[in-house]
Amino acid sequence: MDTKSLKESFREKASKDYRKYFPIDVLEENGFQRYRCKLCKKYFWSMEAREVCGDPDCTGGYSFMGDSPAKPMEYVECWEKFSKTFEGLGYTPIPRYPVVARWREDTEFVQASIYDFQPHVVSGAIAPPANPLVVPQFSLRFVDTDNVGISGRSHTGFVMIGQHAFTKKDQFDQLKYFRDIYYWLTDKMGIPSKELVFHEDGWAGGGNFGPCMEFFSRGVELGNQVYILYEMGKSGPRELDLKVLDMGAGQERFTWFSQGTPTIYDPVFPTVLDHLRSLMPVELDIETFKRFAPYSGMLNVDEVEDIDKTWAIVSGKLGMEPDSLKRAIMPMAACYSIADHSRSLLFALADGALPSNVGGGYNLRVLFRRAQYFLEKYGLDTEMGEICEMHADYIKKEFPFSDEAIEDVKKILSVEEEKYDNTKSKAKKIVRAQLSKNELSTEKLIELYDSHGVTPELVKEQADEMGVDVDIPKDFYIRVTQLHESNGTRHHSEQRQFGVKDTYPLYYDCEKEDSFEAEVVYSEGDEVILDRTAFYPEGGGQEHDIGHINGLEVTKVTKHGGVIVHNVKDNSLKVGQKVRGKISKSRRYALTRHHTATHIINSAARQVLGNHVWQAGAEKTTEKARLDITHFSSLSAEELERIELLANEMVLENIPVTKRFMGRDEAEKRYGFRIYQGGAVPGMSLRIVSIGEYDIEACGGTHCDSTSEVGPIKIIKSEKIQDGIVRLEYTAGLEAIKSIQRDSRILNESCSIFRVDKQQLAPTCERFFSEWKRRGKEIEDLKVELSGMKQSNIGDKFEERDGIRLLVANIDGDTDILRKTAFSLTEDDTVVVLSNGRQLVVTCGSLAQERGHLAKDVIQEYGKGGGKPDFAQGIVTGPLQETGA
Repeated sequence: MDTKSLKESFREKASKDYRKYFPIDVLEENGFQRYRCKLCKKYFWSMEAREVCGDPDCTGGYSFMGDSPAKPMEYVECWEKFSKTFEGLGYTPIPRYPVVARWREDTEFVQASIYDFQPHVVSGAIAPPANPLVVPQFSLRFVDTDNVGISGRSHTGFVMIGQHAFTKKDQFDQLKYFRDIYYWLTDKMGIPSKELVFHEDGWAGGGNFGPCMEFFSRGVELGNQVYILYEMGKSGPRELDLKVLDMGAGQERFTWFSQGTPTIYDPVFPTVLDHLRSLMPVELDIETFKRFAPYSGMLNVDEVEDIDKTWAIVSGKLGMEPDSLKRAIMPMAACYSIADHSRSLLFALADGALPSNVGGGYNLRVLFRRAQYFLEKYGLDTEMGEICEMHADYIKKEFPFSDEAIEDVKKILSVEEEKYDNTKSKAKKIVRAQLSKNELSTEKLIELYDSHGVTPELVKEQADEMGVDVDIPKDFYIRVTQLHESNGTRHHSEQRQFGVKDTYPLYYDCEKEDSFEAEVVYSEGDEVILDRTAFYPEGGGQEHDIGHINGLEVTKVTKHGGVIVHNVKDNSLKVGQKVRGKISKSRRYALTRHHTATHIINSAARQVLGNHVWQAGAEKTTEKARLDITHFSSLSAEELERIELLANEMVLENIPVTKRFMGRDEAEKRYGFRIYQGGAVPGMSLRIVSIGEYDIEACGGTHCDSTSEVGPIKIIKSEKIQDGIVRLEYTAGLEAIKSIQRDSRILNESCSIFRVDKQQLAPTCERFFSEWKRRGKEIEDLKVELSGMKQSNIGDKFEERDGIRLLVANIDGDTDILRKTAFSLTEDDTVVVLSNGRQLVVTCGSLAQERGHLAKDVIQEYGKGGGKPDFAQGIVTGPLQETGA
């Protein structure tokens, strides 16, 4: 059964036995009665008799604007009041989790407060940070990008206030949880009970399900309280041992409802909106927007079939033409979009994400480009970084961002703006070319956006200038984000089963131990499993150990779950046999140095480049190692030098490298989520590797006991391997010294060739290079001159044939001379064939091509080769019969 069907079937079941599943006692003691909506048929609870539920589709929209029944609250004040209220009710307020969900394998960004506790807390594997708790969790959802600014209620980023509890089934106190949220709505928000409507509903997700109570007032859903009580197993529903309370409500919704403003944006972004309005060069039609606001929710592009028809309906209600209405509200909608997108970028970038062309980073780039387009279209003289700084200042009491984080965000956005600017002029040419060909399908629009950053707004702008009609999907941004939506899931190959107990890893007891004794517990073909082993299996980017077991060569070591498998050449070992293992000490030491060096380089890069640097991949071999880091541009020589110098300073400090196992919850609480450098780490017990306070990671590789054991570190290469990812290659220990010696040898040999000392090598090379370029220019000039001479010598040898003029000639010179001479002789009605006795070139003018003479075909008549209709080159297969002879 799919999630939607499971939800609906459970809702029907729960509504039949509603006293069992819903907190009815609290509702009845407060005077609520049960009704059924005549439109959607859902059951709901209200103090006053009514025919329809609280959903805006059934009530006919919002009725709180300008007349809210709640006490007005400022945005930050909302969380302050909520957290203080619930702390008094026995809940512990906790700080938000990063919006970049590095502790999870199934998603890139947090989309709701319950994401903080999935999968480990919800499954009961680890304890929650507090119980019960409340949290102001910033969340990202990109499906509403097209609606932001227009619908009046949509966000790409929002704060979900979560009320959560994780208890055994006999301790789950549904009545208290509901009574607590009811107390908040009525006593603290000041909403009269008669203004509240509670819906009975079902919830399902991730194989779990349970009842849900939604709460509405005057058409607005203020939040919902989910009680996760069951799971759907293979044999049917089963009551969970750990029951979960999951109440989620938007801080933005609470604030909006309390102030009764025309849109949700006005009370959430007051300082930013004041700033943008003050810069707007056109007069904003505030009154029209106020009249439009009650109907704005109808213009949700993913909920209506014909958005143009809906615009006509809304404009008709206001007595306006659709185009006039759009012109009136679009400047204000642009301000709202900029405010929303910039705040989403602030949180995402401060938490370590980067705009890019892949995965979640693609969605961030969509937000930036859409906001930047609006800034430029309406001539708003400000920058995205400045706007983010204003957001940070406004919300600092609830979400304090460090000065370092703000500067990092501004730097990233500045680079992103440069990339955007570099694509614009080229993008306009591409759009005009496509419009002239009338080839702009939806697929082509998305391709242009992906490849060249061409926004749909730019396409519409150019189309209007050219007087061309173009059909741009109203849900364009939803389509492109869905196309690139990556849930970050890692696909693991199915673990092999061997029917033996897990292997004890001796390499964690002492990484320098190179021999050990063990017993064979499995031996089939060349695969051997021991009860314990010092051989490190391939994993975490580190190559496996090699060595011998009872003198037999071990060629490969892999891990399957908790079982370590050795591939043994000419295996003759028997189950139950006592054996002695011996690993290659030199290989182990080289791999260990490179692994610890990787952690050092990662720390150094973060200190030099900024807190947005995270590990995106790594590999450690005996000869060298590489580290892929998140960064927005290629590294300069100065940055590489600073990283290398800082890394070697850490080596010389002789910092202890500590390694210990601890529970996942303890590790996260103590060190935060930066421990997940290589992504989510499986298991409830994590091995934490610490290099002082410089670098602390969850890591299962082998490591030195101190940084001094790593030896010198030499960065040998850096390159940008994809958008937002930079690769560093380096060596450590003896391999670093070998690399330094190789560089020194090349330097000395170069000095010997030029017969200068090292200080004079660079200027000498520069002088030689300048001379080489000058002479190359002289040669090119001579070729042009020679081509002109040859042109004058053979230009009168054209013959009239089949309506074109044909020239076939042999001349001296290389391919460049042939090509330059041929092009200089080419006119609309000519076919030119030139050869130097070996190479062959053919050119055909436009009129000659229209008459069937294509260079790629003509060349076959005189030799072998290929090309295009206007030019082809190849080799001759025999002497040419010249024209004009």
